[in-house]
Amino acid sequence: MTEHHTDADNLDTLQNQAHTRADVQAPILTDESSNTEGNVSDNRHGAATTARQWQVLSQLQRNRWVGTTHIYEQLILAGFDISLRTVQRDLNALAKRFPIEKNNANPQGWRWCDDAPLQSLPHMNLSQAVAFNMVEANLTQLLPPVILDELFPWFDLARRQLKNSKVTHSWIDRVRIEPATQPLIAPHIDLNSKDNIYHALFYQLQIKACYTRSNKSQASEYILNPIAIIQRGVIIYLLATRTNDPELIIRTFALHRFASVEILDSAAQTPVDFQLDTYLDAGGMGFSHPLFGELPDRGKNTAIELQFTKQAGKSLTESKLSDDQIVTSNEDETLTIQATVNLTSQLVWWLRGFGNGLLDAKPELLHQAVLEQSLNKKALNDK
Repeated sequence: MTEHHTDADNLDTLQNQAHTRADVQAPILTDESSNTEGNVSDNRHGAATTARQWQVLSQLQRNRWVGTTHIYEQLILAGFDISLRTVQRDLNALAKRFPIEKNNANPQGWRWCDDAPLQSLPHMNLSQAVAFNMVEANLTQLLPPVILDELFPWFDLARRQLKNSKVTHSWIDRVRIEPATQPLIAPHIDLNSKDNIYHALFYQLQIKACYTRSNKSQASEYILNPIAIIQRGVIIYLLATRTNDPELIIRTFALHRFASVEILDSAAQTPVDFQLDTYLDAGGMGFSHPLFGELPDRGKNTAIELQFTKQAGKSLTESKLSDDQIVTSNEDETLTIQATVNLTSQLVWWLRGFGNGLLDAKPELLHQAVLEQSLNKKALNDK
């Protein structure tokens, strides 16, 4: 078996010189076939070659073969002026010191060996840099500080990689994540409170919180068991139970309403068998509507029937309301949508957005909610 050298000396040699741009072709790790190009004594050339070979290693994956031509194309995009033959020589030389292997396919593929130790290479390819850039832009609000601290060097590395790329700016300029609703400016969140909440959630500790409810003007103090963090639009919510609640009802707390948060030493108590996905699927964040209170289980898993104009309902033929959705095209140029959903305020607000495009809705309580009719008004009309 070929011995692979993965000691610190090999990695340090590459790490110390990895960020120098390459402008020559001679490999610093050579085999007999590459000696015909001569030994390069210029330190600048040696550093550039090391940077190129570091880039070659960064293109390899653990569970998928990567073709030599693909590696060559990625290096060209990264600004390396080399030939395909140079990449092939680099790979053969690197295989003597790193746990990489090739297959017998045509064209040939390379990958990290299955038993190769994981290494945090101080480099990333363009697709990885784009992914880290999008994570930084869209998910930093949801990541706990302890994880963000570890990711910041990678975010910085991604920015530098994208800055130096000849093609990535055109990609970044063509990718956006847009909200499906009216864009809103996120409310101010006390950063100390946010950091303490995330820390407590990450380490499953209780918190003492000074919190102002939406229907109150004065703050109250609670001891909370943090359960989960959910972002809904621009608002971030903490799911938690209050320790003074004997029923341990799961409640939502908007992070921007916390005035202060203190982390306690006591362990947080999570409800038995709690599953976040199950909670969300059951409409936990949909918010209840007063008209649906009299329905079984407050309208969860209710069969509904919606009638739209053909134009208004067209989007639902592509994006379903539920897995069991049935769409019927009617002779009068309307669409009937049947589905099983949770009756929530969120559903009511969404249906109101169709305006006159929504012709009818069943059950009747759902239609009343959309039309902003109350049960009392209906009772008066029936008299």
